Amino acid sequence: MSAPSGRNLHSATTTVFSALMVIIGAGLIIRTLILGGGIFAIGVVMGLLFVAAGCGRLWVARTGPK
Repeated sequence: MSAPSGRNLHSATTTVFSALMVIIGAGLIIRTLILGGGIFAIGVVMGLLFVAAGCGRLWVARTGPK
């Protein structure tokens, strides 16, 4: 018996938004460093937080309870 379509939609959107968070975070880091920001610049810190949150969401979505 397969899962309801609503659950599949939720899983797919979670994966897409989590991947977008990782991409946005990487973009923040790259842009901040290109514009001369240091390692503790707000763009780098926020980018790292976005990447960590996106990776965490992806990890939980893959290994969490089904």
